[in-house]
Amino acid sequence: MRDESKTARPSPHPSSLIPPMVVAICTLQLLIAGSQSLKDKRQVIKSLLDRTRERFNVSAAEVDDLDAWRRATLAFACVSKDQVFADQVLQKVLATVESNPLVEVADVQMEFV
Repeated sequence: MRDESKTARPSPHPSSLIPPMVVAICTLQLLIAGSQSLKDKRQVIKSLLDRTRERFNVSAAEVDDLDAWRRATLAFACVSKDQVFADQVLQKVLATVESNPLVEVADVQMEFV
């Protein structure tokens, strides 16, 4: 039988075990003027997502306007202990997307959590 008169040592608060971090999220609304079909759009978007994931080590996904031929909403995320670094990474991602002649950036939203 267990001796229930002993009290268990309290565990540390979970938030004290998590190192400080920042999650930076960049959401882009894109116009793809030359797209004539979803296949055209997906080819452009896949290329952008693959290139940014590989080059900047960010999470990237198409998050809205999935069935629109000439619009896309992409999100990119970066986790870091330093907000300045995370912002710099996402600014480089934005510059890469803006340099693509097949897309026009219609809106940019940046968020730090």
